[in-house]
Amino acid sequence: MISITEWQKIGVGTTGFGVFFVLFGILLYFDAVLLAFGNLLFLVGLSLIIGLRKMLAFFFQRHKLKGTSFFLGGVVIVLLRWPLLGMCLETYGFFNLFKSFFPVAFGFLGNASNIPFLSALFQRLQGASSMV
Repeated sequence: MISITEWQKIGVGTTGFGVFFVLFGILLYFDAVLLAFGNLLFLVGLSLIIGLRKMLAFFFQRHKLKGTSFFLGGVVIVLLRWPLLGMCLETYGFFNLFKSFFPVAFGFLGNASNIPFLSALFQRLQGASSMV
């Protein structure tokens, strides 16, 4: 059994609130304040979950600098009240940062779902993503 510290529990809640505020900000036609607050809560929560040193080591790996610059640049642009441009930059940076994780996630979803159509779709996405 994995033990979870109190800081990690707080981090999960903070990250959850961050995702909620980002989604709510998008729902309210890219409200800059909600998006900025959600971005800050997400980053703080992530640092509480995995630790500040590990988070910085993840974001500033040499092969992930392009994704990191777009993601953090998008956060700064959202903080400067340009929400649509900032969210586009963040989305591009997010996909660049986590592109190696998507085949694993699609494989898990393909094995976990009992619906034949979704299982076949996720298996196909996993195969297409792993060839890249």
